[in-house]
Amino acid sequence: MGGWEGGIRVPGILRWPGVFPADTVIDEPTSLMDIYPTVAHLGGGIVPQDRVVDGRNLMPLLQGKVQQSEHEFMFHYCGSYLHAVRWHQKDSGALWKAHYVTPIFHPEGAGACYGRGICPCFGEGVTHHDPPLLFDLSRDPSEAKPLSPHTEPLFDTVISRIARTVQEHRQTLTPVPQQLSLYNIIWKPWLQPCCGTFPFCWCDKEGDSAHPAL
Repeated sequence: MGGWEGGIRVPGILRWPGVFPADTVIDEPTSLMDIYPTVAHLGGGIVPQDRVVDGRNLMPLLQGKVQQSEHEFMFHYCGSYLHAVRWHQKDSGALWKAHYVTPIFHPEGAGACYGRGICPCFGEGVTHHDPPLLFDLSRDPSEAKPLSPHTEPLFDTVISRIARTVQEHRQTLTPVPQQLSLYNIIWKPWLQPCCGTFPFCWCDKEGDSAHPAL
């Protein structure tokens, strides 16, 4: 689904009697990346200070001490490829979303990549948008009506602001080995326990009388 809301927008349900107010709905942008700094805070720790940590401590928001998420911008990646950027313009209440890359749905108009099994992140299976597709999720949460300079007076201003933020964001990135590369996800028999002669890691401990069970 790339950066489309249908692939990333899910509810989070939390319960902590005496800490979180009951029957409360929070309609603010958050991320799974927020779990790390939140748990670190609850455990009395601090996140590393020598790098940019994208997550935010959610406790003030969850406890009702603040009404808005700390996130102003959120970057939505498909693998290592930036597909979309979300801007929470807090002074106006707008929630802008710009799509730089979108997967090509198969069959066309299906809203998913049924014919491929999985939506690709790059290559011939995606479309690059210049200018990016722009939506205001506060008015169009299903991303059904892309905006244009003719329908949105702030179009150029919003696109320029997001573009500057993307440039600043990329300057904070440090290249690292791809954690989801083919090498990292394939089966590695040399990492599994081997009780026989490698690579024939098989033996019958229970049926081997020469090696009684301990």
